[in-house]
Amino acid sequence: MQLPPATLPARLSTEQLAALFHVRPESIRAGYCRLGHWNSLKPIKQPNRMLLWPADAAERLLRGEAA
Repeated sequence: MQLPPATLPARLSTEQLAALFHVRPESIRAGYCRLGHWNSLKPIKQPNRMLLWPADAAERLLRGEAA
């Protein structure tokens, strides 16, 4: 699922990122927990422990560019 740039927020939740890449949110969380990133994407950890992922880097990764 590729979102048009106008509708893409600046940051994505883990669930939104998972939907974008057609993977389970648990896979993203596990990669982040083990490696500190998921497919070279590094999130911002919020005070409430929620992870927010950079949408522009995710879009570049979807296009096959370096994130």
